[in-house]
Amino acid sequence: MTQARSWPGRAKRILKRVGLWSVVYLSPRFRYRMKLRGRLAAKHLSGSGIEIGGLHAPLRVPSGATVRYVDRATTAELRRLYPDLGLLRIVDVDVVDDGENLVTFEPSSLDFIIANHVIEHCENPLRTLERWLSLLRPGGVIYMAVPDQRKTFDRQRPLTSFEHVLRDYSEGPAGSRRDHLREYARLVDHVPEADVEGVVDRWLAEDTRPHYHAWTPRTFREMLERARELESMTFSVEALSEAPDEFIAILRLTGPAGTAG
Repeated sequence: MTQARSWPGRAKRILKRVGLWSVVYLSPRFRYRMKLRGRLAAKHLSGSGIEIGGLHAPLRVPSGATVRYVDRATTAELRRLYPDLGLLRIVDVDVVDDGENLVTFEPSSLDFIIANHVIEHCENPLRTLERWLSLLRPGGVIYMAVPDQRKTFDRQRPLTSFEHVLRDYSEGPAGSRRDHLREYARLVDHVPEADVEGVVDRWLAEDTRPHYHAWTPRTFREMLERARELESMTFSVEALSEAPDEFIAILRLTGPAGTAG
């Protein structure tokens, strides 16, 4: 006689097959987030552009806008890297490129850049913004959704100051790299102190890119306003809207097409 399988065991197998993100995807909070993102996209996006790291939740762009998907790996490689996405569809990657540098694209070639939950993974946020702005045509838009430190697993971490990102912009981010990873290991993953350095070494070897930075809407706006003092940062903040666990910033290039980066 075959012994009946326990419900907890079957539930674990189902979740592994379907993917934990599939459950999140169906939650009211996630669906509200996507609706808000869509409303802001309809208001601010037009023409042709790119989305960095769209994965299973690409932004719905308005009718008439065209978007190419950029990621640091092919679609098949991303499926292997993110097994927790389960059965959720991942967008087909059109361009394999590093989202911080976007070396594939020419200056002044895009009407918009979508980067949802990307900039917190960038070691050098100001240099990244400078590069993105250089790729926009006059009047082009950067659309960013950013995790809210107060409402995510980053809540125990110190907020990123403008002085910190300015130092990384001026001196390069290498000097901060291990400190960022140590902080993430201790305060997010709660790695025992004796194991922290080993975990950091492994992440460096594997090119793991966790959240290097953490912001609230207030501190992110402060960073943007102070970034505008830099000569290469000619943009306006068109919107900064809060959602349940993130905020959405819309930047518009106000000067001539950029050449930085």
